[in-house]
Amino acid sequence: MNTVFTNAQRARVLTEALPYIKQYNGKVVVVKYGGNAMVNEELKQQVMEDIALLWLIGVKVVLVHGGGPEISETMKKFGKEAVFVDGLRVTDKETVDIVQMVLAGKVNKSLVTLLQKKGGHAVGLSGMDGGLIEAKMKDERLGYVGQITKIRPQPITDLLEKNYIPVISTVASDREGNAYNINGDTAAAYIAGALGAERLIMMTDIAGILRDKDDPDTLIPQLTISEAKALYEEGVISGGMIPKVDCCIEAIHEGVKNVIIMDGRVPHSILMEILTDEGAGTMVTGDQE
Repeated sequence: MNTVFTNAQRARVLTEALPYIKQYNGKVVVVKYGGNAMVNEELKQQVMEDIALLWLIGVKVVLVHGGGPEISETMKKFGKEAVFVDGLRVTDKETVDIVQMVLAGKVNKSLVTLLQKKGGHAVGLSGMDGGLIEAKMKDERLGYVGQITKIRPQPITDLLEKNYIPVISTVASDREGNAYNINGDTAAAYIAGALGAERLIMMTDIAGILRDKDDPDTLIPQLTISEAKALYEEGVISGGMIPKVDCCIEAIHEGVKNVIIMDGRVPHSILMEILTDEGAGTMVTGDQE
């Protein structure tokens, strides 16, 4: 059902957002984009609208993206089956070439184009550009899956200073020029830390951290690193949520003020998080001194 707003209601919404616009104007916000919000075309349009709007009101948005489903689909066309170990894609030489082609090429440029259509000025980068992400082999069993050894944020800061939205695909290289597939959540955490970002937003396919994974009403709106570690022990944070929360903790250790794990399937969830009292998802913060 469509809701019709009066002009007065629209004006009130805008004035209520004013304190948040002031708070985030000129600040760096890193968005890790992937999951269902990436493959659903309507949600993709809304995420790009949110990012363009934040950029237009002066937020320095950095978009870090994945593209797992696109990679798997392209692998099938090449007659290759996707194999995962501990949630990471086993990446042989042929697969890393596919990853590079899909992430740094098709996916990256389609997002740049979409942001341009929504009114933003965007430039696509891969982790290989300007030595942005340097990596080494994480585990021989995984092949060309990279462990980050260095972030050189200069290519991103240069674009931010020129008022562009950097759109970053998470492929990297080592000093010998070998290409590596990098986990998108991990890359986003390291990039946000290197930039001293005000906030890192991790878009997922669940509402946030839930006390009961089967009950969305048990959402935990905020927790500290110590509280998160206690939830590991209790088994509340388990399975695929463990590496995501690990990345949140890593980002805070690297200097990010706070990290949000949010449901990317909710329309305009980024705007709800940045520009309203209510927010969205679970906020992870450092422990109070």
